[in-house]
Amino acid sequence: MKEILEEHWHHLPETELFEFLKTSPEKGLDSFEVAHRLEQFGPNRITQKKGTSPLVLFLLQFHQPLVYILLAAALITSFLREWVDAGVIFGVVIVNAVIGFIQEAKAVKAIEALSRSLTSAATVVRSGERRQVPAAELVPGDIVLLQSGDKVPADLRLISTRELQIDESTLTGESVPVHKQSGVLTHDTLLADRSNMAYSSTLVTYGVATGTVIATGNQTEIGRINELIASADVLATPLTRKIARFSGLLLYVILGLAAVTFVVGVLRGESWLDMFMAVVALAVGAIPEGLPAAVTITLAIGVSKMAKRNAIIRKLPAVETLGSTTVICSDKTGTLTQNQMTVQEIHAGGELYLVSGSGYEPEGAFSRNGEQVSPEQCQALRECLLAGLLCNDAVLVRADGEWKVEGDPTEAALVVSAGKSGLEREVMTQKLPRRDAIPFESQYQYMATLHGDGERNVVYLKGAIESLLPRCSQALSASGETIRLDVDQCHRRAEEMAGKGLRVLAFARLEPTGGVRQLRHDDVSTGLTFLGLQGMIDPPRDEAIAAVRICQAAGIRVKMITGDHAITAAAIARQIGLNGGGDGAAQPPALNGGELAHLSDAELIVAAERTAVFARVAPEQKLRLVEALQASGQVVAMTGDGVNDAPALRQANIGVAMGITGTEVSKEAADMVLTDDNFSSIEAAVEEGRGVFDNLVKFITWTLPTNLGEGLVILAAVFAGVQLPILPVQILWINMTTAVLLGLMLAFEPKEPGIMQRPPLDPAKPLLTAELGLRIAIVGVLLLAGSFGLFEWQLSAGSSLGKARTCAVNVFVFGELFYLFNCRSLRHSLFSIGMFSNRWLLWGVGLMIILQFLFTYLPAMNMAFHSQPIGLGEWGVIIAASLIIYIVIEVEKWIRRRTKPGTP
Repeated sequence: MKEILEEHWHHLPETELFEFLKTSPEKGLDSFEVAHRLEQFGPNRITQKKGTSPLVLFLLQFHQPLVYILLAAALITSFLREWVDAGVIFGVVIVNAVIGFIQEAKAVKAIEALSRSLTSAATVVRSGERRQVPAAELVPGDIVLLQSGDKVPADLRLISTRELQIDESTLTGESVPVHKQSGVLTHDTLLADRSNMAYSSTLVTYGVATGTVIATGNQTEIGRINELIASADVLATPLTRKIARFSGLLLYVILGLAAVTFVVGVLRGESWLDMFMAVVALAVGAIPEGLPAAVTITLAIGVSKMAKRNAIIRKLPAVETLGSTTVICSDKTGTLTQNQMTVQEIHAGGELYLVSGSGYEPEGAFSRNGEQVSPEQCQALRECLLAGLLCNDAVLVRADGEWKVEGDPTEAALVVSAGKSGLEREVMTQKLPRRDAIPFESQYQYMATLHGDGERNVVYLKGAIESLLPRCSQALSASGETIRLDVDQCHRRAEEMAGKGLRVLAFARLEPTGGVRQLRHDDVSTGLTFLGLQGMIDPPRDEAIAAVRICQAAGIRVKMITGDHAITAAAIARQIGLNGGGDGAAQPPALNGGELAHLSDAELIVAAERTAVFARVAPEQKLRLVEALQASGQVVAMTGDGVNDAPALRQANIGVAMGITGTEVSKEAADMVLTDDNFSSIEAAVEEGRGVFDNLVKFITWTLPTNLGEGLVILAAVFAGVQLPILPVQILWINMTTAVLLGLMLAFEPKEPGIMQRPPLDPAKPLLTAELGLRIAIVGVLLLAGSFGLFEWQLSAGSSLGKARTCAVNVFVFGELFYLFNCRSLRHSLFSIGMFSNRWLLWGVGLMIILQFLFTYLPAMNMAFHSQPIGLGEWGVIIAASLIIYIVIEVEKWIRRRTKPGTP
């Protein structure tokens, strides 16, 4: 029986459907058959695949070259019995491992959330009796009864419906509830258009229905999404890839230099023990112990900044990934748009009226030919608005200072448009109370309401123009008189509105003669008076339009991937200003899911690059689009709120879920959650991400010269055959204290001007450019010259070895301190960015100076670190050497600004 699961259920006639499933709509299945099928197909729940054990997941956090280096440093310092330093390094490694473990453990919870999304109970017909059973016990062939408020318990083929509407936004991305009906559809009908199907985890918002189960558990559409989530790759971020490459290179460099140092020293006649200590000093000096802590803390500070801008980061590396983003794939509804249907155009009395205002705020004006008009000036316009207000079940309420809708968003838009004209529901319902109604039914495509006192009555209707116009025999003029109906003009206006992406509803009225107490379809089949058309759309957010413009100026392309119709999506894209490939060429029209299904992988890569709007897209197609963009080298941010978005969110370089409308599944799969569901918050997060990456590069550019200089000092001493100018324990003191009190202060550096006017970071480029590499080398050599030179000068002047080494250590510390001000901007001078714009850095500098004085003069510190007090003359030379570093780098930046204006 499992082979039937591959059938296109929406295409099967009902007789074949029941024959395949061996069931009947009247009796359903009997208990024995249910037990047999439950054994065959398994319970109606999503299978959670066995993943990596927590212990292995934790141990994998140590499987990185930089961590190997740090562990080696900890072991070496333990061998030297420097227990405090060893404990600090071990602590850094453990903290980073714990953070990484927590992040990965959260990432795999998406499938668990997906499993929880299945409903717990269902109403079925078995053996001819209606009963409630656990949803997990449903099997193919079960007859399921649905009503308003139910969550669909399995994939169903609908047998009978009555006014059924289902919210499928979590599965298809459709922004409004979908009308469902029984019947047979064509073989190639897209998932979002299968009106005779109901899918697991979607929500019944209106009506009742009966359906037969055609798929359960892993075989449902939501089960297929589970498979896609499990198969989606969790990608390394640009920073983690660059850090891995850098760490691997550093590992080989350290091992190579250590081997050369040891061999050269032994060949020069030095003792094995002395050379071993020199190698230890070299290794400890070359290891940037503070780098992992700096990366973690800088990212954490970025998380805090983004939270203030409505972006909650779930995984720390996502902060940096945002700075490298080249493409943002955004959902439409609620992210780029307001998620509030709004009437924008009305055709009434032969004229076109534009309606201002957006959202559910009943404030706005009506204009015709550029001039503001009052609805009282056009009777047809007023009647059209009144019909929309009274032939309506939605309610607009004000709560917590905001207008909210209770009911269908399309009907809410009609209430708002009427409110803008001064028509109030409470007042009008008292004047014209509702007596009866014909609710909307998909086979009739209209709704009708009867109003009056039983003697004098009026019937208002709203619905599809194809349904209402043939029933109309006349139209209402601006003056309120009945005139000849211009059918062609009405169709032309409707087509123009639809071409703009507007959802168009027609309105009519009937004034029956005699007392009418009950409304029937025959009563409104002919003789209606056409009142007009109202065209509505979910308008784009103003802040989203501005954010898209900023993103495009920053070299980031924005693409809309939505479950809505192509015409609507394209209209919103035009208003927002999406520009396809971003190369100035005219973009291709919006592609829909049916067209995407016929594209090969190579064709899809080209289409994904050039096209800005993708509509009616299935879950696996969203995943394919993300993969296609990544195949062309893009760093992709993907937004989403539904279950259908989860695979693509996990596959994307950074997944962005909606905090208000998002499902738990999408939030668990995402790297970032927007608390306001607003695209502008993504742009703000990208800006913060760029700032975070800048500060990380500043820290690395600042810290590496110290490691280089320390390594060069050890090498120079070995090659010159002299005493080591700095000891391993002193190197650890330099590296750890300066990293915390100086380097980490760069994490608080404000964003530089113009950060969103430059192109995205190229993921293929190394962490450090050639220019920054040259700067690191210059500072490293200057630190070598200053510390080694002062060390030898002190010895030649008769100073003790401890005093000479103290001078050498202070050259490193104060050289780093002065160089820190160079690194506040890798391009601009200190004075152009402001001396006091980073107060944290000034506090860090002050504390470092105090700590270094204690290192030099406190007896306990002298004993622990083999330091000795030095005089004022030595301090003068130390400050002069450090100031030279600052001046040289500022001159180097000035020369580069003049010769290479575009380089960082």
